[in-house]
Amino acid sequence: MALIKTVRGFTPQFGENCYLADNATVIGDVIIGDDCSIWFNAVLRGDVNSIRIGDRVNIQDGTVIHTLYQKSVSVIGNDVSIGHNVVIHGADIKDGALIGMGAVVLDHAVVGEGAIIAAGSVVLTGTRVEPGSIYAGVPAKFVKKVDPEQSKGMNQKIANNYLMYAGWFKDDNLSHHDASMEE
Repeated sequence: MALIKTVRGFTPQFGENCYLADNATVIGDVIIGDDCSIWFNAVLRGDVNSIRIGDRVNIQDGTVIHTLYQKSVSVIGNDVSIGHNVVIHGADIKDGALIGMGAVVLDHAVVGEGAIIAAGSVVLTGTRVEPGSIYAGVPAKFVKKVDPEQSKGMNQKIANNYLMYAGWFKDDNLSHHDASMEE
């Protein structure tokens, strides 16, 4: 069962149809929308400031979301995919964005709608990532614009896949074993 902890009088709140992996950790001033999934070893630490997450967001394994005390909040829009082992610290991630595996997005950065942050990139404090663009590198820089429909299609496919994956964990898998494996 996920660790859900009240701190400083703030108790995490969850929308409908959310999946939290057994060892996901959600602490304090965190509000999560509908149809979200928080995967194994993910930590959403709303102890020093607030974390707000929209609908249909998948926060993949090992991700850490945190903020600066009294200085930054983390806000994640709708239909966002956050890859494995990402760090988001006090940033604003707009609707339909994709944050690649191992990326770091620092305080007061804004990742525009439909933007893609390449795996392993570091988005420095205060960076404004243009909507519909790809940023990559350390520090992350503009690479190119992406076709908005192509980006939206890819991001929606990932989000839908993660809803499907979450469904696998919600079901009682023992009752759905493959009968052909029986002897």
